[in-house]
Amino acid sequence: MAHKSSAVADEPIDVLFALHPKFNLMDFAGPLEVLTTALHEANDPSSRAFEVTIASGESTVLSDQGVTIQSQITWKEAHERLSEFDVLIVVGGNVNDAILKAKAEPMPLITAYSEIQKADPTRERTLLSICTGSIFLAELGILSGLSATTHPDYMTQFENLCSHSAVRDLTERTDVIEDARYVVNNLRFDIGDEDENPYVRRKSDAGRRPSNARKGSMSFKGATRRESIARRAAMRLGGLRVITSGGVTAGLDAALYLVSVMVSEESANEVARVMQWTWTKGVVVDGLDV
Repeated sequence: MAHKSSAVADEPIDVLFALHPKFNLMDFAGPLEVLTTALHEANDPSSRAFEVTIASGESTVLSDQGVTIQSQITWKEAHERLSEFDVLIVVGGNVNDAILKAKAEPMPLITAYSEIQKADPTRERTLLSICTGSIFLAELGILSGLSATTHPDYMTQFENLCSHSAVRDLTERTDVIEDARYVVNNLRFDIGDEDENPYVRRKSDAGRRPSNARKGSMSFKGATRRESIARRAAMRLGGLRVITSGGVTAGLDAALYLVSVMVSEESANEVARVMQWTWTKGVVVDGLDV
């Protein structure tokens, strides 16, 4: 596969879903529906914006709801191909002490993905956790110095794990946000002064000034100014965009946000219309994102 610095319109955005045993089916199915519905061109069904690959330990993996999903690659193959993927999605369900203490998959995959970004900050990558999938990130210390959320019923466990990781690793604490549908960190692009930049997002990505550019990599492709790779490399996790969502259906909102920044706001709104879903927007930490 050719090296690419970001996903662009003539290349599908490659997404890897990591499914552990007894995962929550809606955490997977909701974002999957959003991403596979998204198009670069509204009237062109062949312009699918995302290419999805499913990884698990076996050829099939059983959800907590009793539905079996067929995986396409094993954990071993996922590690071998990890640098190919623009987005890694970690779902919740069955996030138990046995997995956390053993640091079983998908935890090594999450760590490897963040290490790839730190080693190669020239490429745009996103780590998205759905619901209690963020507990894996908390235990690994991925959320150090970032803002994050999870399912409300697991908020105390989540806060404790984030604090424990900060003490263990002697790193910054996590700013845990309790009332957000999703939280976005490490916004990417530097294209001018903040006061002049139409892409500055603050506590909500609703109501920002309009722009003629498409979002995410599309804007990157057409922009006359480029972000500083050195500046990205200096960011936490090499500029890895880290998104955590709240419980279950909040994963739909987070996935719609991902469509809006990697394809276009128009595409995200069209997906929401087709799915008859009201997109509730979340928290985007102060920064630049196009």
